[in-house]
Amino acid sequence: MDFGHGERTRELVGRLQAFMDEHVYPNERLYHEQVAADRWGHPPILDDLKARARAAGLWNLFLPEPVHGAGLSNVEYAPLCEVMGRVHFSSQVFNCSAPDTGNMETLIRYGTEEQKARWLPGLLDGSIRSAFAMTEPDVASSDATNIAATIRRDGDHYVLDGRKWWISGVGDQNCEMMIFLGRSGGEDVPKHRRHSMILVPRDTPGITVLRPLTVFGYDDAPHGHMEILFENVRVPADNMLLGEGRGFEIAQGRLGPGRIHHCMRLIGLAERCLELMCRRVKKRVAFGRAIAEQSVTLERIAESRILIDQARLLTLKAAWMMDTVGNKAAKAEIAMIKVAAPNMACRVIDWAIQAHGAAGLSDDFVLANYYAHARKLRFADGPDEVHRNQIGRLELARYDG
Repeated sequence: MDFGHGERTRELVGRLQAFMDEHVYPNERLYHEQVAADRWGHPPILDDLKARARAAGLWNLFLPEPVHGAGLSNVEYAPLCEVMGRVHFSSQVFNCSAPDTGNMETLIRYGTEEQKARWLPGLLDGSIRSAFAMTEPDVASSDATNIAATIRRDGDHYVLDGRKWWISGVGDQNCEMMIFLGRSGGEDVPKHRRHSMILVPRDTPGITVLRPLTVFGYDDAPHGHMEILFENVRVPADNMLLGEGRGFEIAQGRLGPGRIHHCMRLIGLAERCLELMCRRVKKRVAFGRAIAEQSVTLERIAESRILIDQARLLTLKAAWMMDTVGNKAAKAEIAMIKVAAPNMACRVIDWAIQAHGAAGLSDDFVLANYYAHARKLRFADGPDEVHRNQIGRLELARYDG
């Protein structure tokens, strides 16, 4: 395995870090002030930063297709994604944020020419945003075969009914499209062929946003995580992705890259929190000496460094396998990093909060917000338990026969 970065990757990392230093970090507080002033509006600073990033050529870096993106492999993209992860909203600045990334990849891989023509240009240039409507409140969505919202054919249309929640991105004023996962087949169809994915314009009649959901009190405005009711929502039959019954097939192609991108960003987030912890404990004195000199502090800093580097190496291994043998062959490694990275980040952020005292719980620092985000990612794209079960089964299968 070779995790070394070539000249182009090193050059992009340098440019990205310089952009973060010059434009993103200095405007971090302004971004949050603008969001606080208009919770579900659109912060003007974000558009300014996006325009600067695009002009600088730091745009769509996640896409491996050179026609639409930077043409980077997963290993090459990893350090860039890590840099973006240091500020929670900064992946939006570079048009590299979920769920748009996964939706763009889905359209490129599975969309018809007509579907691409309608939705891809706006997503690629960042003028519109999108959402992915899968999870439901009334079933255990960790087993996606439980998804109960329906997709019913009616002439030249499909009719959608059901309730979805934790639908990220719908709060954004620029959200214009959702990919909806629903059940289109009956009990006579094999369970992994009962579901389909279909493109749904956000302004289609019958879509009602019931409420924004919060994570430990954070509403993640203006992006948001919404509970949505779909009632007799009619969309053209041409909006079906790939064909009826192929929803899980699409999901497997979509979720692999999405999971590893989350993990790459979490490593950057954890690195920033470790940095904040180290700077804090070097400046604070308790019981006659700097907190940095306390043995418990040194142990936590050391353990944080070990945990972050372990997660990074496992992430790079998963990325390398995705690049060399494909997502399916790398499923164990993807599952392992999806468990390891959020748990690592939660541990490191918790120690950073402790080092800041009660201030770490407040919004004076990013730590409480970052903890809520990291904890959320132990559920997003599959909970820890599902991934651990998969890892365990794959390990046992090595000893069959």
